[in-house]
Amino acid sequence: MGDAITASEFQKHFGRYHDKALKEPVVIKKHNRPSVVVISIDEFERLKRRDRQVVLTKDLPAHWISAIEEAEIPEEDRYLVDDIQ
Repeated sequence: MGDAITASEFQKHFGRYHDKALKEPVVIKKHNRPSVVVISIDEFERLKRRDRQVVLTKDLPAHWISAIEEAEIPEEDRYLVDDIQ
């Protein structure tokens, strides 16, 4: 991430940082500490699509448990499993 700017700098030059945020995150400091990040709507939507919800395995539906139990690891990924056993 690029250099952080102050909130007052952001306010003074909103247009500049708006345009910059379309290309890369803009970090804004308040009280000399990073406080918020301005990103494009495309990046925000991409991140939102990646959100995941945490669920305890005991709360999973039975058909999900069955699907997990029946799943097979593709041969090209098998080495990863062998490395952790």
